[in-house]
Amino acid sequence: MKHIFLGICLAFSAILFAQETYTVRGIIKDTKNGETLLGASVFLKGTTNGSMSNEYGFFSITAPKGTYTLVVSYLGYEEITREIILDVDQTLNFEIKELSTQLDEVVIVADEPERVNIRKPQMSVTKLNAATIKQMPAVLGEVDVIKSIQMLPGVTNNGEGTGGFNVRGGAADQNLVLLDEAIIYNTSHFFGFFSVFNNDAIKDIKLYKGDIPAKFGGRVSSVLDVRQKDGNSKDFALTGGVGLISSRLTAEAPVFKDKGSFLVAGRTSYAHLFMPAIEEVKDDKISFYDLNLKTNYEINENNRIYLSGYFGRDIFDLSNIVKNRYGNMSGNLRWNHIFNDKLFSNLSLIYSKYDYQVILDFVQLDWIADIKNYNLKYDFKYYLNEKIKLDFGLSGILYNLNPGEVKPTDENSPINYLKLEQKRAFESGLYISAEHKITNKLTAQYGLRYSRFSRLGGQNLTNYVNDQPVVYNSQLGIYEEGEETSETFYKKSESIKTFNNFEPRLGLSYQLNESSSVKASYTKSSQYLHLLSNTTAVTPLDVWTPSGKYIKPQLSNQYAIGYYKNFKDNTYSLEVEGYYKKIKNRIDYVDGSNLIGTNTIETEILNGKARAYGLEILLRKNKGKFTGWLAYTLSKSEQKTLGGKAGGPGINKGNWYNTPYDRTHDISLTGMYKLNDKWSFSGNLVFQTGRPVTYPNGQYEYEGLSIASFSGRNENRLPAYHRLDISATYKPNRKPDRRWKGEWVFGVYNAYNRKNAASISFGQNEETGQNEATRISIFGIIPSITYNFKF
Repeated sequence: MKHIFLGICLAFSAILFAQETYTVRGIIKDTKNGETLLGASVFLKGTTNGSMSNEYGFFSITAPKGTYTLVVSYLGYEEITREIILDVDQTLNFEIKELSTQLDEVVIVADEPERVNIRKPQMSVTKLNAATIKQMPAVLGEVDVIKSIQMLPGVTNNGEGTGGFNVRGGAADQNLVLLDEAIIYNTSHFFGFFSVFNNDAIKDIKLYKGDIPAKFGGRVSSVLDVRQKDGNSKDFALTGGVGLISSRLTAEAPVFKDKGSFLVAGRTSYAHLFMPAIEEVKDDKISFYDLNLKTNYEINENNRIYLSGYFGRDIFDLSNIVKNRYGNMSGNLRWNHIFNDKLFSNLSLIYSKYDYQVILDFVQLDWIADIKNYNLKYDFKYYLNEKIKLDFGLSGILYNLNPGEVKPTDENSPINYLKLEQKRAFESGLYISAEHKITNKLTAQYGLRYSRFSRLGGQNLTNYVNDQPVVYNSQLGIYEEGEETSETFYKKSESIKTFNNFEPRLGLSYQLNESSSVKASYTKSSQYLHLLSNTTAVTPLDVWTPSGKYIKPQLSNQYAIGYYKNFKDNTYSLEVEGYYKKIKNRIDYVDGSNLIGTNTIETEILNGKARAYGLEILLRKNKGKFTGWLAYTLSKSEQKTLGGKAGGPGINKGNWYNTPYDRTHDISLTGMYKLNDKWSFSGNLVFQTGRPVTYPNGQYEYEGLSIASFSGRNENRLPAYHRLDISATYKPNRKPDRRWKGEWVFGVYNAYNRKNAASISFGQNEETGQNEATRISIFGIIPSITYNFKF
């Protein structure tokens, strides 16, 4: 019997090895401008063998020897079919053309064209292209990446006029925002009126709300991966726009004798030019500018280098009383290398910096701070066979955090010079993941990330009695600073504290039929940097601090399950996802905390835990003159912070309380309609449950003073938020072969002039002595007009 079994195994193995396999690889590009296309579908017709092009347009397919029909498809582009004889390994590069109609440009799609998104195991990820964002109404006529993703389920804003965003009940600092792989710490211009992303320079955007790939680490809520265009490698091109308060211009062209290309994009505002005409603000200045740069060079068929950069700056002067400067700077040098038909690599050297400066002339104070990081990462993609694709790599990030340097601006200033201790840290990561086609219906994506974080020395660290930086005063019923005992100096060569974490990732997709599937995922992630801010919005004054002796890293476990279906030849699609997320070591602030200008931030915070859960529904119409989507989220986000070693009841008496990012209901309706070749229209309708806040619930008199008492933390809410935005685009008559193409965009933000509450403050009327509430709104109705052009 043993001999029979051995013979069967040998025969089966012989059959397997006798079946010769070969590989076809290549690069997918746009015929018009030579841009590589991410997420193009390449497959062998009549088989389950296929591939998606990666971030640099590369694909690889392995199949048994034979004759096949190879199909290349990309949403909004003409499909290509080619007969191939697969009897040797071969390279086939493709350039595909946009469809003559531009209707499909306004489709929002999942991670890949609708043809294959049912099968792919990754879930909770959405892709937006630049054309989609361009069609959507925006404040002051400027299209905006951040505002656009807030129209998706599970994504909300921090409040009107802010540049940050929240994903599935998470805080703004829990989002990893990348621009060409470089970390962006503040995503806003004009204090939230605009984002730092110039849409003319952007190729595509991916938002991972869950099921985060193992190659990403360092945040526990989401990843926003923004990729810049490479530059037109076919011809010189100009793109730009002129608006009421800002303008932009992008130039791109081939270089190095068509072996490469470049892109330069600039944007600036000029609202400050009109301020002198207003008597009340004639000395005020508020403006921003940014610059995007990118170039690439093809050394040979298997090697290409890229150099990209970004620089942005905001300037805010208020009547020579308050001056504020802040901005991001980043650069990335990348080397793409194709080892063979199956192995692709990308080596990146990245620099990123965010800095801000505040000058208070009335107290003669100058405060500057910054955060810098240097990142080296090496990523590989290996197309093992027709069933398994591997991603693996490693990375290292060196952080240098300068929380602040305070200087007097005059010799008579009452301000004393103060330089806070700089903080240094090193974060490394190692990962491997696989996409595995187990059967024709079942596909898995599984992986493991190992992260290591070391808080480095080079500074003094305060020691406390019983190692407690916060203690509870039971007589006063408040938390106070712990008693300091001494300071310990750590050399730069020393490590203050080191953390190690394994972060498994798993995604499963089971295809019910050709048009529907169910998916499930689990993601564990770690976050070692914390944003110190007791406001709900990302502001220029926010301070980042690393995990260390007193602050633990945030650890998240997220579970998700979903159902996906396409209708009527992909004209309609439905996505339904449920999720549950729990986070350990989420910090919160004790009452009366002071987060600015202190070396002992550990005395102002307590460690707690958070949880968020919800249901997301996305119904889309992808084809026809009218396209768009309806997004609905039903969710809950709350936190629990006990006293721990500090003793006492903790925050909110140790009970669960709403986070500032909790929105019970969030409904977004986005529609785009193309009337004819000249006119197209679009609109957004938004409704959100009001943001949680803490209101006073009474007052008492003490020695002639009126003192307010407050309800539980975040027990109340602002009024519901809602607004309508509309826009119309007019394209004048033009000859098809004319290079200059222009269009007028007319927009109205908050069309029915809803006075949404950014905050509500409470106080006493000086004349009547009566208590009163004051509602503060940022935006009313805002009309805009913009002229866009291409050449």
